[in-house]
Amino acid sequence: MTPANAAPLVFITGASSGIGQALAARFARAGYRLALVARRTADLQAWADAQGYEADRCRVYGADVAQTDSIVAAGQACLTGQGLPDVVIANAGISVGMDTGERDDLDVLSRTFATNNVGMAATFHPFVRAMRARGSGTLVGIASVAAIRGLPGHGAYCGSKAAVVSYCESLRGELRGSGVAVVTLLPGYVDTPLTRENRYPMPFLMTPEAFAERAFRAIAERVSYRVIPWQMGVLAKLLRLLPNAWFDRALQGRPRKHRAGEGR
Repeated sequence: MTPANAAPLVFITGASSGIGQALAARFARAGYRLALVARRTADLQAWADAQGYEADRCRVYGADVAQTDSIVAAGQACLTGQGLPDVVIANAGISVGMDTGERDDLDVLSRTFATNNVGMAATFHPFVRAMRARGSGTLVGIASVAAIRGLPGHGAYCGSKAAVVSYCESLRGELRGSGVAVVTLLPGYVDTPLTRENRYPMPFLMTPEAFAERAFRAIAERVSYRVIPWQMGVLAKLLRLLPNAWFDRALQGRPRKHRAGEGR
């Protein structure tokens, strides 16, 4: 058996449920040590204990990725307590509908970008220089197929995920030749707490475990960009090719994502 301190280390935000938790389980099966981040640390620690993850192989860190100092501190605690990760996955994100005509929804937009974009950069920040100095590492940004075209009522989410794609592309260029890879993953519809309240069809819906398996392979291959599942990528690309007038007509009357506080 590989000694705990010799096993590779993965740092995952948003690990208390859904995609993040499924990724944690998949990396654990591959022999990785885990550095797991969530706001709900008690829930996450209870899950880790239930899986039988021992303290020398799994540590839980409390942080709110929307608060820069909070997530940076979690990264620094990981460096001190477990060392420099081999893989960092910025998975934490929020998805809330918005209406630009509503003043409160401007705050929704601000919170979404603080979590999905600034939070991603802050997740990577503690590790970038050390990975570059080491000459190895993988930084993974979880975007969404919603990044490819804007959907009515999804301005905050689609805009933030499009920004994730562009940000990761920029970071990839900055780190070119350093040995540090930047992987951008775009999930389609995954059965998580974020999607279960959607009131519109979700083609090619995946379980978190199915997504995690494909994501694990993509990260191991250090691909620069991948839509999962591939069928959703094809559909999204076809939508991207539609003239705007056709696209707008196709989405006319489509149910919108729930706004904050809106009745289900």
